[in-house]
Amino acid sequence: MVLPLLPAVIAALVTIGLAVGAVVARALTPAAGAVAAAFGIVIVVTAGYPFLALLILFVVASVLATQYRIEDKRQKHLQEGAAGERGVSNVLAHILVPTGLAVSVFASPSFLSVGTVLYASALAFGAADTFASELGVLSGRARSILTLRPVPPGTNGGVSFQGHVWGFVGALTTGLISAALFWAFATPTVPALALVAIATAAGFLACQVDSVLGETLENRGYLTKGSTNLLAMLASVGLASLFLLVGGWIR
Repeated sequence: MVLPLLPAVIAALVTIGLAVGAVVARALTPAAGAVAAAFGIVIVVTAGYPFLALLILFVVASVLATQYRIEDKRQKHLQEGAAGERGVSNVLAHILVPTGLAVSVFASPSFLSVGTVLYASALAFGAADTFASELGVLSGRARSILTLRPVPPGTNGGVSFQGHVWGFVGALTTGLISAALFWAFATPTVPALALVAIATAAGFLACQVDSVLGETLENRGYLTKGSTNLLAMLASVGLASLFLLVGGWIR
């Protein structure tokens, strides 16, 4: 659906204001803030308020996770940017797929109920990946996801029990909030329990895909961090599509 003119203008101004706030708070670089605002406007105008609200909550949670014990991360050179801020490549890696799904909902209204699940699953991966890396790295130890050998925290492909727990929490929380938002805005979707289960499973499993890609391809220079995140988010959408197909919601 497309928002009427006045609600669309209000939504666009709110999106711009939030992006400016993120830049002022040094959570995003100015260029990244501009990109986030542009894509956020596309999402809210084409898909509606619950889609933007979920994106905003994801961004806020990511910022909080990134800034948590930021000084400890800086001392170990494990922070994003110079002080936790995220750049254009990071923003694009996490917003291209959700924007594409939002536009697909606009282009084909019959896709809405499936699109809500795929959108939630994409952001569930984003939350799982951010929580696992930003909070898991504070455990002080990590192991290769493939060989289980100890590796320095922050190494591509390095995982920890704490990181897995936080990754699951990020995916589950996104699923629960998604179900609540789509219910509150009367947005057609699959049953709430199915939405939560699919988004949580797809997001958490895709987080493991991200680690495997990081160890096998990113460490060898074939992928950047951004492209690794993008491919893993696509994997989350693919897994969610498979779960929907098995459940009979895609025919």
